Amino acid sequence: MPRYVALLGSINVGGNRLTMAELRAAFEGEGLANIETVVASGNVLFDHDERPTAGLEEMLERLVRAKFDMRSIVAVRSVEEIRSSIEDNPFTGHGADANVHTMFLDGEADPTQFRVLVEDQTARGPERLALGPRALYIDFVEGVSASRMTGAFLERRLGRRGTARNVRSLARILAKMG
Repeated sequence: MPRYVALLGSINVGGNRLTMAELRAAFEGEGLANIETVVASGNVLFDHDERPTAGLEEMLERLVRAKFDMRSIVAVRSVEEIRSSIEDNPFTGHGADANVHTMFLDGEADPTQFRVLVEDQTARGPERLALGPRALYIDFVEGVSASRMTGAFLERRLGRRGTARNVRSLARILAKMG
């Protein structure tokens, strides 16, 4: 069976408190196998029959809403997609691993909207941006906490929801995926 990771947005931040044990139990209840969490921020590894990731995302978003009364984006990616999110990120190796992120989007971003985002962001701060497949690559040059660029700002400009992970976390996830 293929191995996947579900990357849940806004878990254990902003009042969305959830233990990883609760999350694992909910995934098990849906018939997912070999479930493991990585860090307490909503990274759930699991095995499942091959299925389009969009179908898995919808199923898991409904599960989180029904079981925990949380509206959270769930980005499901394969081992190859996580590897690609590190290797294809043009800022990996050029910025600090804690500052270089991949924001996993709920679909492809429109290139025209991306260009507008880049123009708008240039006036706000030094962050660097690049577009990837169902992803936005970000280098928070001066650190995430110093940035004025928020997830809500990015989502409004792109017309897509997303959840971000830094390169360090993605490497940990990839190592556990096997």
